[in-house]
Amino acid sequence: MLVTKNLSKFFDGFKALDGVSIEVEPNKLTLIMGPNGSGKTTLINTITGFYRADRGHVYFNGEEITNKPPHEIYKRGIVRTFQIPQPLKKLSVLENMLIAVDNPGEDIKECIFRRWEDREGEIVEKAFELLEFLGLDDLWNTEAWKLSGGQLKLLEVGRALMADARLIIMDEPLVGVNPNLAQSILDKLVALKRYTTFLIVEHRFEIISGHVDSIKVMVNGRIAEDGSDEYREVIEMLCFR
Repeated sequence: MLVTKNLSKFFDGFKALDGVSIEVEPNKLTLIMGPNGSGKTTLINTITGFYRADRGHVYFNGEEITNKPPHEIYKRGIVRTFQIPQPLKKLSVLENMLIAVDNPGEDIKECIFRRWEDREGEIVEKAFELLEFLGLDDLWNTEAWKLSGGQLKLLEVGRALMADARLIIMDEPLVGVNPNLAQSILDKLVALKRYTTFLIVEHRFEIISGHVDSIKVMVNGRIAEDGSDEYREVIEMLCFR
């Protein structure tokens, strides 16, 4: 589904990405892990258009998307979440879900003939179904700023699903989340693999390891070969720290 080939990114001469080539299979949960400064967040920022690649290529379902702007990549079905969730804090949980979808009432023809009413009802129904799956349905009318860190992570997943994401890229979705809620989040992601694909950057290897289908280890801006000394050292460091 997603392929990078020799992807490189420089910052003032520093090579943050050094020829990164990865493949992400559809309907799988792929984990990217590595020590701080290894290039994990730079990689997903470059894939999603927040950074421009200096070399290499990114392909999504066979189409090259290298250096396309984030909104164009979003339209193709790639949605990312951030380490620090960024909802519209004064809007309710339901309202945050709804803004992830184009409003049919903004089209003048739809507005004049009131064709948007049925579509708007479908969108709200979809939002409530997702909130129920995510365990947030009781909070639908709660302002987003009142949610816990883990609940905000789930809200971000919900917004991505509202946008019919084909690939969800998550940057440390478990940071600051208590272990019980972290397990709940991971169980929901595994269940969602029937409908979408996940590429996740995460440090909490002891929690996430049993839920992933593939692991990519980054070291100094490169992908370490599976089974190499670098690969084993990173796994051991994150597992036993």
